[in-house]
Amino acid sequence: MTDATPASLAERVRDGEIRFHELEEHADADTAAAARRLLVAETADADVDALGEYAFDAADAHGSNIENMVGAVQVPMGVAGPVAVDGGALSGERYLPMATTEGALVASINRGCSVVNDAGGATARVTKSGMTRAPVFRVGDVAEAEALVSWVRDNEGVLRETAESTTSHGELLDVTPYVVGNNVYLRFRYDTADAMGMNMVTIATREACDAIEAETDASLVALSGNLCSDKKPAAINAVEGRGRSVSADVKISREVVEERLHTTPESIAEINTRKNLVGSAKAGGLGFNAHVANAVAAMFLATGQDEAQVVEGANAITTAETTPAGDLYLSVSLASLEVGTVGGGTTLPTQAAGLDILGVRGGGDPAGSNGDALAEAIAVGALAGELSLLAALGSRHLSSAHADLGR
Repeated sequence: MTDATPASLAERVRDGEIRFHELEEHADADTAAAARRLLVAETADADVDALGEYAFDAADAHGSNIENMVGAVQVPMGVAGPVAVDGGALSGERYLPMATTEGALVASINRGCSVVNDAGGATARVTKSGMTRAPVFRVGDVAEAEALVSWVRDNEGVLRETAESTTSHGELLDVTPYVVGNNVYLRFRYDTADAMGMNMVTIATREACDAIEAETDASLVALSGNLCSDKKPAAINAVEGRGRSVSADVKISREVVEERLHTTPESIAEINTRKNLVGSAKAGGLGFNAHVANAVAAMFLATGQDEAQVVEGANAITTAETTPAGDLYLSVSLASLEVGTVGGGTTLPTQAAGLDILGVRGGGDPAGSNGDALAEAIAVGALAGELSLLAALGSRHLSSAHADLGR
């Protein structure tokens, strides 16, 4: 490193002496980011000074979290709750950290949390876990496809040993084959403990693919064949799950519904059926819910998750019904929630603080318990959000709430 200044670095880029993406090789990461801000401001004729205000070490973020860093975007963070959770991995009262720029969102979920508390709290459980990667192989014909499928089934132990040789934390759970003509897709599913695990399973699957190519006539075409399916709407994730499948529910007395939400259990159940179920079906939706993505996105940003995976996180079904006693039963089930409490964005200080608010930062004991607890917290946040929005629609207060809160 040299004693370069942002201005001198920027000048060297202009002169073609060094490249824009190479600045960290010639100065510390903060100085490199400042030099890029000068260059971007000059080219775009934009004021980017606000991007230089951040509370983390740029050297830690460079390479592991970001490239060509110019600074940071600040998103307001609030909390909803505390809300009482009876989970398989998370129990007690917790504040739910949420980062968003949407006015009324935290207030709405906070209202839902308050009503959930009046009902005695929410129950949440992770019902399935496994991160997937699905390479696609080329074979000669369907006979070779069947031969590959048979080999995989007979040699799953070999694939497990090969894949797991690349990681001390990942465990290969199963390999499911899918044949389309002379294409064979193998959907590898792993237990990644407290990591979201996308990098882990990609490296492990590549090692397994090398073994398959060495022992069969199949040729690997792509390490991801989109049957995984990552960061895209996909029915396979809605049905089979990816990451963690998690559900949360609550029973709320008629009295609480009427007094706190100004509507009835029957109204909420009917709105859920006609809107979330029938309306979503008519629209061809994969998510049968009101706005689960809102809670998922806000808590993803607050806790350092991969924000693009909100796509899969919105794979959720909300149910609502009136119990024989006349009370309200409400549930939300998220089929493919991809979360982790170690690695990636969870290491940044503000995101780590979000995890600390929940008490789930780092590896859990036993392994995977912190990841499960985070999934349960997000499910409860989604449940509270669904309750609040359905009730607002039932009482016809939705537009007035947004107007009052600046929307």
